[in-house]
Amino acid sequence: MDIKERAQLGESADEHWYYRSKARAVERLLLGTQARKILDVGAGSGFFSRYLLANSAAVEAWCVDTNYAADSDIVENGKNIHFRKSAEHVDADLVLLMDVLEHVDDDVGLLRDAMAKASAQARFLISVPAFQFMWSGHDVFLEHKRRYTLAGIERVVEAAGLRIRRSTYFFAAVFPAAMLLRLPRKLFGGTPQPASDMKMHSRPTNWLLGAVSSAELKLIARNRWFGLTAFCVAMRP
Repeated sequence: MDIKERAQLGESADEHWYYRSKARAVERLLLGTQARKILDVGAGSGFFSRYLLANSAAVEAWCVDTNYAADSDIVENGKNIHFRKSAEHVDADLVLLMDVLEHVDDDVGLLRDAMAKASAQARFLISVPAFQFMWSGHDVFLEHKRRYTLAGIERVVEAAGLRIRRSTYFFAAVFPAAMLLRLPRKLFGGTPQPASDMKMHSRPTNWLLGAVSSAELKLIARNRWFGLTAFCVAMRP
């Protein structure tokens, strides 16, 4: 979870339907993966590592983000989480890059750097925002460089030297509503100004959006058409 979005949403951020649904998608995409140590690149609040530590066999996470004020270590439910501004090789068998590659000019280079820090058998799970025509003030607010098609992120992954195991779009159910909100702003609003689209909803609305997105998990292995997020799971050849 981006530190900016965490600050925007406040203490209830971890219960937001978008992040809870995305975490369940991560869990579904990693079914059958027996990861023990996680390297979370651009981890922000560490939300996804925390979720996997609580819901999988993983026992340790290294959360790396240049925006941390200082290095720190905590223990949650008997499992170690290390927050670092930078890290060398940590022998991780699962590498997360959750909405990270869109923040840098050299996305292939950042992915290669993450590969160098992990074990040779590591699995990589990558998410990026989908479709450049969905560019909005939210992207400007989060300092994105670009959005991706599924084919686009696959090219980046392969250029870094990884072999794709699975790729898919997610959040297709809410995509039409997001498009109806964003396209008129883009067409008639001029240059997008920095502004987050993320906000806390009422409890019933939060539950409904979460339920709709969670229902989509049954199709997550087959959706190569559209969605707000593009996922890619990859390994070294």
